[in-house]
Amino acid sequence: MSLAALTRPELIFLDLPAGSREEVLRVFAERLAASGLVRDGEELYQRLWEREQLGSTGIGNGVAIPHCKLPGLREGVVAVGRVPEGVDFQAVDGRPVKVFFLVISPSEAPGEHLKILAAISRWIRADQHAGALLEAADRETLFHLLAAESA
Repeated sequence: MSLAALTRPELIFLDLPAGSREEVLRVFAERLAASGLVRDGEELYQRLWEREQLGSTGIGNGVAIPHCKLPGLREGVVAVGRVPEGVDFQAVDGRPVKVFFLVISPSEAPGEHLKILAAISRWIRADQHAGALLEAADRETLFHLLAAESA
């Protein structure tokens, strides 16, 4: 599964706030609603926050994969965000999170949700990927990195 096929440059946000977990998730949700990807940014935020309360989606090495399922989506999608200063996301290794892969999948397709999460996890485990995302100068460069590395 290609990560580039799950996102697009306008869903890459290089300037997420260096605040709390709640702030990052809220800004993500607002931006996805503004893009037209989801109808209700508040509903998306609430679902993401509910999932986060079950346990941090900070997987370590400066990466988090906040995720949820929403009814009415046609297909799964990934948004990518960066906070160069880092955010305390209560990651498993205690390190600040700087790179976020936000996953939204149709409620009706739990298998697709798991496949997307697995694809991101595999990609992140490869050497230097998170570091390369932090170094990308703009969203197009970051998008091309995802496309090239997941081909």
